[in-house]
Amino acid sequence: MDDLNFAADFPTPTREQWLTLVEGVLKGADFRKKLVARTHDGLEIQPLYPKAENASRIVRAESGPWRVSQRVDHPEPAKANELALLDLEGGADALTLVTRKAPAARGFGVRVDSVEDLDRALSGVMLDLIHLRLDAGGKGREMAGMLVELAERRGHDLSALSLDLGMDPVGALAALGRLSVSWDEAARRMGAVLGDLAQRGFSGRAFLADGRPYHEAGAGEAQELAAVLATGVADLRALEANGHTLEAARDALAFLLVADADEFLTIAKFRALRRLWAQVEQASGLTPKPIRLHAETAWRMTTRRDPWVNMLRTTIATFSAGIGGADAVTALPFTAALGLADPFARRVARNTQLILLEEANLWRVADPAAGAGGFEALTDALCEKAWALFQEIEREGGIVESLARGALQQRIAATRAQREKAVATRREPITGTSEFPNIREADVTVLSPLPASPPRRDEEQEDAALRIELLPSTRTAEPFERLRDLSDAHLARTGARPKVFLANLGPAAAFTARATFAKNFFEAAGIEAVTNEGFSDQDKLRQAFVESKAKLSCICSTDEIYVMHASETAETLRDAGSGPIYLAGRPGESEEQLTRSGVSTFIYAGCDTLKVLSEALEAACD
Repeated sequence: MDDLNFAADFPTPTREQWLTLVEGVLKGADFRKKLVARTHDGLEIQPLYPKAENASRIVRAESGPWRVSQRVDHPEPAKANELALLDLEGGADALTLVTRKAPAARGFGVRVDSVEDLDRALSGVMLDLIHLRLDAGGKGREMAGMLVELAERRGHDLSALSLDLGMDPVGALAALGRLSVSWDEAARRMGAVLGDLAQRGFSGRAFLADGRPYHEAGAGEAQELAAVLATGVADLRALEANGHTLEAARDALAFLLVADADEFLTIAKFRALRRLWAQVEQASGLTPKPIRLHAETAWRMTTRRDPWVNMLRTTIATFSAGIGGADAVTALPFTAALGLADPFARRVARNTQLILLEEANLWRVADPAAGAGGFEALTDALCEKAWALFQEIEREGGIVESLARGALQQRIAATRAQREKAVATRREPITGTSEFPNIREADVTVLSPLPASPPRRDEEQEDAALRIELLPSTRTAEPFERLRDLSDAHLARTGARPKVFLANLGPAAAFTARATFAKNFFEAAGIEAVTNEGFSDQDKLRQAFVESKAKLSCICSTDEIYVMHASETAETLRDAGSGPIYLAGRPGESEEQLTRSGVSTFIYAGCDTLKVLSEALEAACD
């Protein structure tokens, strides 16, 4: 045994050897087109990465588990307090207090008009034992003053509290489309507030550089990072220009990034921000310090249809944020897109984090992604791209000027259009909505339904000093959800959903794959698929179609059977009164003949699903 040389017997293959084998499998196809993916920021994702060399791990300000933060957003202070106490008793150790009219409130939010209201909302909450982050949007300065006053009334030493006051004038401008004062005046107020807080002994984070407005508008990971960096730099400049040292300004900042269901990019994004901000600090003459980095799971990825799948998406997002080095994570309840979460949905959001922390023990390894080739390469690529985009914002005069010109909005809109196209063609599938829909899903409960159009502009601020083009708040599932809403309306009006008859040809082995594809395809729009065991007799197929009372039909089988019977079947369906006739699969050389026979549309992976379904629903509901 001592004479065996395993290294010699099993030498490590080189990338060149691997590429040679891959090229053989691809048979001349372009490697980059087949196996190299691209993000919406244009970053390449390779199928294989080598081990990273000389990687350095990220460093958080505090070691140990990340904070489990729960949203406090019920409009009534007393009810908000009841829910918050349940969360803290159930294992949360942080709260995110979302107030009325904040963009993140989605039409809800705690009504806090006085310190007494805030006291009721936080009754029994021991501020010296938890972390608290304010989320007040354009009312950030007012709410921060109330919270500090409440802490003083309760006799707390402000320097001993773990507070994030969450003031973010740039984020409010981006999300609400206006500021009530000029940016110079906003900067002056920031300086005055920080000076007052310092005199009162406050040593927490007063200001927040928030990535949510850009993520919700459809930004890519690098665009979100660039906007957050530019916001942080704008805050540094504002505070320095109004009497504070750069070090004091830096220590007053916290950051928030959005975590979504793209595990690899989310982990890389969180790791990248720490590196990028350290670069800003070094360029400013500061010695880098670990930042306070908050995470919130993505509003953009939540769905109203089959909302149970949101649990899976949120779990991946929370996992990724924790692995990526977040200091605190706020998980949106799985019913967030439907309305105000009830205690069950809140418990699921809380327990998602507790299971990852206490049962999976994810927090016990510091930066587990360090040294992994894929994560290190993506982190490096995001840093490079985000820094270039940040410099572009700086050349435009900083983020406030870029937003005022509409330049940043225009770049994000271009990325959003790419994403919308990928969703429409199902190249980016949404489980439970555009893929594997459940048209018989069970209802979930919420305390109050989401307003039809949650307000984002404060109508009281018509005299705003600075207005910009509003960044939209979008969810990627919305186009498909609108189709399902039309189907629901048809069901309520007629007692039945619009239907498509699946004209399955041949034995089950021949039609099952494409019939399953067609069923999922049409039911993504709420068009119920009427299926069967297949036909070899045209008369029986005609009779089954008539009995189905469907207005649409779709032929499903193999390419070989299509050559022999698809044209005949299309003619049978047309003569039986079918409206638009679809065929599952690409037409190939038979397209002209099939079209003459009555086939109107071919459905296949990569087609414009949203367009086809919109037209199909219109025909089915006519």
